[in-house]
Amino acid sequence: MKMMNCKDATRLMSERYERTLSLRERLALKVHTAMCRGCSNYGLHLDVLRLAARRLREGCEGGER
Repeated sequence: MKMMNCKDATRLMSERYERTLSLRERLALKVHTAMCRGCSNYGLHLDVLRLAARRLREGCEGGER
């Protein structure tokens, strides 16, 4: 299997929230992030931003302003 580049890895990290990645995509992403600290950190930051947005949205829906 060819090593995924950072551009493809970050694209897949974003797409995983919109669709289910194939097994091949998930494996390639896992291998890439295990070897690339920059992409690993990018993925962690995406997770934090997504969680923060969810909490903000839930707070707004609950009547808090």
